[in-house]
Amino acid sequence: MATEHIDVNYVADLARLELTPEEATTFQKQLDDILGYIDQLSELDVEGIEPTAHASPVFDRIREDVARPGLDRDAFLDNAPDTANDQLRVPKVIE
Repeated sequence: MATEHIDVNYVADLARLELTPEEATTFQKQLDDILGYIDQLSELDVEGIEPTAHASPVFDRIREDVARPGLDRDAFLDNAPDTANDQLRVPKVIE
């Protein structure tokens, strides 16, 4: 059993949620199970174990960010499906 107890109804009130008694019972059990699991993890002896952010090493597999010249404005507008006043026109999305 978890050493700490969190009242689901109190948390639901803070979140402005209305829970049925059945939902409150279900969520309370789930929350108690989660807190119990956290208690189990806190009992592990991790002395001498180096903290890690990932279980396996992570390497940057993304290409290096290199600045390149952008698309010429005229070339961009020439390839656009619809333009007006040297700007790209898009369909109206808000009435």
